[in-house]
Amino acid sequence: MASLEVVRSELADAHKDTRLNLSAVLEGGSLTPEQRWGTAVACAFAARNERLKEAIVNEAKQALGDKATPVIEDARAAASLMAMNNVFYRFRHMVGKESYATKRAGLRMNRLAQVLTNKVDFELVCLAVSAINGCEMCIQSHEKVVLEGGLSEEHVHDAVRIASVIHAAAVGLES
Repeated sequence: MASLEVVRSELADAHKDTRLNLSAVLEGGSLTPEQRWGTAVACAFAARNERLKEAIVNEAKQALGDKATPVIEDARAAASLMAMNNVFYRFRHMVGKESYATKRAGLRMNRLAQVLTNKVDFELVCLAVSAINGCEMCIQSHEKVVLEGGLSEEHVHDAVRIASVIHAAAVGLES
């Protein structure tokens, strides 16, 4: 079982900033522990680096204790749903034709309404994964729901900071 500290130590000197940022973004800030670790876990799944994913999940389990299972399961669902939605909606946005925008998506997304934690936290996690996947429409949609749900721009900012560093760590581990 890889620990986050071991994974951080595997980052070469060229990735020193990422190594330091990986610790910094997972401590403190405006996010609750559930929001922070849900974001980190979902982003680790989206970044597709097995060692990083294992380390982040293990760290989340330690940090959250009894609350870990629903947070991790929602994070897993968010990563999977955004993998699908970000491709689909990014295509619609990029092609820019009204004819595609009016077609029914026809994609099952029931899990968006059946969260194990809470809807706003799930949307925040989806926003962070959408940032990694680069879907402008999804980022805007999730950001709106998150702010309307009572979170602040500071929450959004901190979640996207986590997404950016998790993605950078995955790239660093692969290079």
